[in-house]
Amino acid sequence: MMPTPSELNYFVEVASTLNISRAAERLGISQPTLSLAIRRLEDAISTPLLIRGKSGVALTRAGQKFLSQARHLLSEWEKLTSEAIRAESHLTGRYILGCHPSVALYTLPHFLPKLLHTYPDVEIKLMHGLSRQVTDDVIGFKVDFGLVVNPVKHPDLVIKILARDEVTLWSSPRGKAQAEAEAGEGVLICDPDLVQTQSVLKQLASRGMPFRRTITTGNLEVVASLTAASAGLGILPGRVATRESHWGLKPLVNAPRFQDRICLIYRADAHKSAASRLLIKAMADCLSD
Repeated sequence: MMPTPSELNYFVEVASTLNISRAAERLGISQPTLSLAIRRLEDAISTPLLIRGKSGVALTRAGQKFLSQARHLLSEWEKLTSEAIRAESHLTGRYILGCHPSVALYTLPHFLPKLLHTYPDVEIKLMHGLSRQVTDDVIGFKVDFGLVVNPVKHPDLVIKILARDEVTLWSSPRGKAQAEAEAGEGVLICDPDLVQTQSVLKQLASRGMPFRRTITTGNLEVVASLTAASAGLGILPGRVATRESHWGLKPLVNAPRFQDRICLIYRADAHKSAASRLLIKAMADCLSD
């Protein structure tokens, strides 16, 4: 059986004092406990290390040689534990962050530059996709953290709500898109793959508000840009619609709405270290409303 660091430390203390009682007192343990530990150490290496006498102990020749080796081993052990503690608490390494491109545009600038400046040993790889795909990738260990909208609950996920948003119809105040829509001649611009868009479309249909033409795109910034150019009415999250103030987009009054939750998600079992907790707090603090 290999000696433990405690047993090595006990032996070094006994070798320094050459007295079991005094060594036990300095170590804060009982004399029988110390004597038993020394005997276990001698049994482990199958060699006597101490000569025991009435006035104290003395080192055998093997004990003298073992003393220098024990001190070296304890020094190396201290280095190993120090490095392990530093790795646990020091924010370093490569992390994969997943999010929808539009979510990236209104979230990443608020925390990523500061995080990279504060922690120069951190590398961030960005992966983009729909929130539901990012959620699946976090669950499947493909992505470390996700900034997603309306994640579905999962037993392996930690979900932290950072902010809220609202998806609705937006228009440019400079065009006639709203009037055309009310007359049944409107153009609708949207990303049809989004759950939010599908909900708003269902509400529009139930209200009997048809559009003569629909422009579809998978890019919400394109939706916002075309809406600002008066090409039609756009279905947009508020944070996307208002990100560029020069667009001047306005939400339609009494239009259908869908409530969004913008969340930070991660697997609890994959991020138990102090470094991961520090990264999670840095993101949450910068992004929370």
